[in-house]
Amino acid sequence: MADPRIKQIKIKTGVVKRLAKEKLMYEKEADKEKAKLEKMQASGDADAYIIRKQEEVIKESLMMVPDTMKRYQMAYNELQEILVFKKN
Repeated sequence: MADPRIKQIKIKTGVVKRLAKEKLMYEKEADKEKAKLEKMQASGDADAYIIRKQEEVIKESLMMVPDTMKRYQMAYNELQEILVFKKN
């Protein structure tokens, strides 16, 4: 059976990688939706309801970035603690 310490390090490393990707994904999504909103506003065919909903989508994506950063920082700190503890 694998060493439980190594297994724990692999799990925490996976969490850190996933959260880093998640943060980038939310930022890219917000940028993409902003471009879509600007295109809608420039063309003038979208009504106020659709524009308002698009703004909500952007706001939700941007709200997820700080939350994801906080979870990333916590996971990173946990990984650091495990690595320092295992080293000693």
